[in-house]
Amino acid sequence: MEQLRSVVLATATLLVGLSAGVFFAYSTSVMLALGRVEDRTFVEVMQKINTAILNGWFLTAYVGALLAAIAAVLLHLGGPHRAMLPWLIAATLLYAVVFIVTAAVNVPLNDQLDAAGLTDPTSARAAFEASWNRWNTVRTVSSAGALLTLAIALLKH
Repeated sequence: MEQLRSVVLATATLLVGLSAGVFFAYSTSVMLALGRVEDRTFVEVMQKINTAILNGWFLTAYVGALLAAIAAVLLHLGGPHRAMLPWLIAATLLYAVVFIVTAAVNVPLNDQLDAAGLTDPTSARAAFEASWNRWNTVRTVSSAGALLTLAIALLKH
């Protein structure tokens, strides 16, 4: 059972780290670069990114991170392993914020951008960019916090 706890905790840490890296990369490079292009290019590229990101690699890390974090919590409920629960619960809640923000804000914004097409890229961008970036920052900070708390739990384990 101890080996299973270790593997699940390491897996949660890895998958949260990969997801946090995606959100961090958007914040520190992708959106900065797109911020420098004209409206039509911005909308067209974001539409293509929003389609391309729905792939097995990303979805495995993104969904698997939450599932592994929950499994880590469940595996540490009993006995002497309970001492790590605050770290594991914090990580799970922080990563749950990522899920909630993505579902409630970022995906609807992506859908609106896609539905807008390219007929009025200036208006489409204006309705999308600032809000999407702001909420992606929330996802970046939340996922980084989840990664940090999982890393602490892993070190204590």
